[in-house]
Amino acid sequence: MTQSPPTAFDIADMTWPPPPYRPPVPPVTAADGVRRFDGITYATTPGYRPRLLDVQVPAGEGPFPAVVWIHGGGWLDGDRRYPPPTVPAALLHGAVLAAGLALVSVDYRHSLEAPFPAQLHDVKAAIRYVRAFAGDLGIDPDRIGVWGESAGGHLAALAGLVGPADGTDGVALEGTQGVGSGETGVLAVVDWYGVSDLVALASHPMPPMPSGVEFPDPYEALLGASVAERPDLARAASPVTYTEGSTPPPPFLLVHGTRDGLVPYSQSEALAAALEGAGGEVTLRPVDGADHIFLGSPDIASIVEESVAFLARHLGVGA
Repeated sequence: MTQSPPTAFDIADMTWPPPPYRPPVPPVTAADGVRRFDGITYATTPGYRPRLLDVQVPAGEGPFPAVVWIHGGGWLDGDRRYPPPTVPAALLHGAVLAAGLALVSVDYRHSLEAPFPAQLHDVKAAIRYVRAFAGDLGIDPDRIGVWGESAGGHLAALAGLVGPADGTDGVALEGTQGVGSGETGVLAVVDWYGVSDLVALASHPMPPMPSGVEFPDPYEALLGASVAERPDLARAASPVTYTEGSTPPPPFLLVHGTRDGLVPYSQSEALAAALEGAGGEVTLRPVDGADHIFLGSPDIASIVEESVAFLARHLGVGA
């Protein structure tokens, strides 16, 4: 049987190598007027899975300020669609949209796919993408903030502090993934219990794993080596390295459990002190008695509410 040759449409749609990103998919509008763009490919790299993001835009006339949400998981795990188990997605997403903010949830390469700075390159690529396609997405490109938890908090802090001129010991931090160039600065950062100083953290013991469970050391996986072997890369991956720059840092809200056994509360204390020393506006909010992911906190809703209010204020909602 003779196979028909490709049509003109088929030929036009075939590209090699694959494009570095895809334009936004058509949105789906829910009954409440919220528009959803699901599974947008914001960056591709041969040999890696495509990096995806989802966008939710409030009902009404835009453009809307946007919050880029960065998931946790020790840089080894996690998914853009799922906050930590202590924070229901409906609570987090609903609070952002109700405040008149668009929500951009991003995936990034895990550390065993590619070591640092690949994760930051992906976050920067997502911000560039949102700005490049802001008109299609109904987003105000001049009002973007970042919010992350755990590994995502670390990446949010870096995204807020690292600019095109930054880099340590030859490590390029801006990246050229996806939309290869463009502004990646943000107006505000919410960092939930993220790492701020990998060198200082090297002496903190990891919590013991349950019997029979094997889990890579997250810091060695992130760096591709131990902190002792690559102190230069550990410094390059530490937000405290970048607090003093030519311009003041954006406003930061740091929220951290005082009994966090995975990432000590002192990590947020150190970042807050560094930001204050650089003339930045920073709020350090301890969650008394809470462990990592706010385990043990009786009022997760108020933590979400404060975080959203901080972002809304600094992104000019209602201004």
